[in-house]
Amino acid sequence: MPKVSVIVPVYNVEKYIRKCLDSLIEQSLDSIQIIIVNDGSKDHCDEIIENYRAKNSDKIISLKKENGGLSSARNYGIPYATGEYIAFLDSDDYVEENMYETMYKKAKQGDFDMVECNFFWDYPNKHKKDIGLEYKTSKEALEKARVVAWNKLYKREIIQNSSIRFPEGLLYEDVEFFYKILPSLKKIGFVKEPFVHYIQRKNSISNTQTERTGEIFTILDNVMEFYKKQGLWEEHKIELEYTYTRYLLCSSLKRIAKIKDEQTRKKLLDETWQRLNTKFPHWKENTILNKSGKKNLYMKSINHTTFKIYCRLFSKF
Repeated sequence: MPKVSVIVPVYNVEKYIRKCLDSLIEQSLDSIQIIIVNDGSKDHCDEIIENYRAKNSDKIISLKKENGGLSSARNYGIPYATGEYIAFLDSDDYVEENMYETMYKKAKQGDFDMVECNFFWDYPNKHKKDIGLEYKTSKEALEKARVVAWNKLYKREIIQNSSIRFPEGLLYEDVEFFYKILPSLKKIGFVKEPFVHYIQRKNSISNTQTERTGEIFTILDNVMEFYKKQGLWEEHKIELEYTYTRYLLCSSLKRIAKIKDEQTRKKLLDETWQRLNTKFPHWKENTILNKSGKKNLYMKSINHTTFKIYCRLFSKF
């Protein structure tokens, strides 16, 4: 049994995939399974993948499917994973040589269900470390976790024995997957070293804002409904309210404000304010929001008037 299975969705990334796969092949971990899912690429990715598979058949499993998006490719690869732990890596990113060895050792030492690490933002002309807040429980994770799939190691049995998968056909798939899997994670570990190089591409999906940016509303609604159906709402209500508020007033608001089409932008901004104040009319009284911190101070400063001011400011950056 491999120690770690890494699932790598691939779609039209011929310029980046070699660096990604090299970083996986060269891992210091002595037992790794690399599951490459070619999600209907139309460039030369298939040839590149086959070349790597032929030279590393002991490590690489190569899968092909019709294009269905990032979530579909990740979900497709999960049943093929046989490692003790599962990791996800996007094919335009790459990782440090000792990432999975370090995270695997941490996971085994503490018998952790999940381990998270820090990472780098890689821009064309600079690199920036992203150092997260440590947390140990699912309640703390709702407040503090960075919701991306590729800086975490999960026990395979938890993912494969659950019905939790990445939502297909929607953006912000990591948000729904992470918050839904959280209640199954009883022990969480943290590694301080930054290992993942998160490549920033100007024209990538994450940096292009359209009407689809509003899909965050559906994702958050799915998460809230999940906690209610699982009987977990009352236990996590404060954290979920804070999470909802933080998304709508911080990252989501900044993305929506950058939508070029004025009609779409105005519609989604209006919906942001309406949704927040309808679903959580007393959000300003949230106990986590009233802790100290720059982000909380910013959110508490928002009212109907300042909301419009911030929207105009964010649209300029």
